[in-house]
Amino acid sequence: MTDSSYDLVVIGGGPGGYVAAIRAAQLCMNVACVEKRDALGGTCLNVGCIPSKALLRSSELYAEAQHGLEEHGVKLGSVKLDLATMMARKDKVVSDLTGGIAFLLKKNKIDHFVGTGAIENATTVVVSGANGKSTKLATKNILIATGSESTPIPGIDIDEEQIVTSTGALAFKKVPKHLVVIGGGYIGLEMASIWGRLGADITCIEFLDRITPGMDSEVSKNFQRILKKQGIKFKLGTKVTAARKTRAGVTLTIEPAKGGESEQVKCDAVLVSVGRRPYTDGLGLDTIGVATDERGVIRIDASFQTTVPGVYAIGDCVPGPMLAHKAEDEGVVCAEIIAGQSGHINYDAIPSVVYTWPEVASVGKTEEQLKEAGIDYKSGKFPFTANSRARASGETDGFVKILADATSDAVLGAHIIGPDAGSLIHEIVTIMEFGGSAEDVARICHAHPTFNEAVKEAALAVDGRPIHM
Repeated sequence: MTDSSYDLVVIGGGPGGYVAAIRAAQLCMNVACVEKRDALGGTCLNVGCIPSKALLRSSELYAEAQHGLEEHGVKLGSVKLDLATMMARKDKVVSDLTGGIAFLLKKNKIDHFVGTGAIENATTVVVSGANGKSTKLATKNILIATGSESTPIPGIDIDEEQIVTSTGALAFKKVPKHLVVIGGGYIGLEMASIWGRLGADITCIEFLDRITPGMDSEVSKNFQRILKKQGIKFKLGTKVTAARKTRAGVTLTIEPAKGGESEQVKCDAVLVSVGRRPYTDGLGLDTIGVATDERGVIRIDASFQTTVPGVYAIGDCVPGPMLAHKAEDEGVVCAEIIAGQSGHINYDAIPSVVYTWPEVASVGKTEEQLKEAGIDYKSGKFPFTANSRARASGETDGFVKILADATSDAVLGAHIIGPDAGSLIHEIVTIMEFGGSAEDVARICHAHPTFNEAVKEAALAVDGRPIHM
């Protein structure tokens, strides 16, 4: 057992952890980063955000080559899928990026330990390596950035081959004939889009009576309509009570969420995607007295410090949205606070994106949240059917909606479903961060012809004066 001493030991090498380690090193701290995977980057880079986006892009191109090019005057012969090459490309994207993070840690003189980290006390982390050897790290501060894992469904055993989480869904060796997705959230719908484009029949089973329940309901309804048009079938208000595996596939038993007759659904594979939960197993939180809530979420104060002084936590294992960019920002701010500086995160201005096509992006409050809070607001909406660039591109599904305070005109939220929504939303994120108004957006000169003009028109619509509608 080797002793080393640090100013900060970060447990977890995902987006929150490695970014926190880099920022702490920039602030002249002696830093170690502990990661159980051989590759850095956490769930996001290894089996989440990055590989899924690589496959989403590849599947978009495949679908466009099959169905979308003829109207542009581009005629192809028979289009064939080479899934092995598509997967190899995805794996290379992942390896290039994870290798890049390893280089960044080395560049910033951060010690990288491969193994499972456990907190012995507030100043000691023990790293258990795959070879059975342990290394004890003495430290002034500890940062927990261990992320999250897929939430299981009782009675349904995951084997990552027939019944999979998103990890297995990113590694199918062949396209399932029929894929059932349990859960109508962001991750499940992205996976459904990938495999649906590649030829699978998709059935999405959702316990609630709508998909993407946290999303603005008007956007959610339009989103479901578009996905249905793309071939995804939905069974809403439905729960899965059992799953039986056979050589031929999986047989699910389902029934109405509110009770009723059960039925069976046969498929080749099942994706369980009903949310994520904090991953803190084996950390020793109970031993040292770090408090969590009933869902395992670590309790922190405004400085990201847990109930144990000197032990901090960020990312998916603390309250707030489970988003890589939220974890990154928390990592930066936490490192700055540990260094004696001040930091700031505006949790009302954190965007979220669904990377289907069209994309769906949002920031701030939904109409339902504003109504529930009793806030008087104005709404401005503009459809992409009236946007010149969308027309020229043949991407006319969706709209931009901006919500502003009825008195001050301050932007309270924005919701976009349409082409490149994940990029368009950032104009509104910036406006909200600076406390701007819908009028501010409306008075900014937007280049023509761009998708961004739809954002300006929605801002004009808040005041009832859109030009092109």
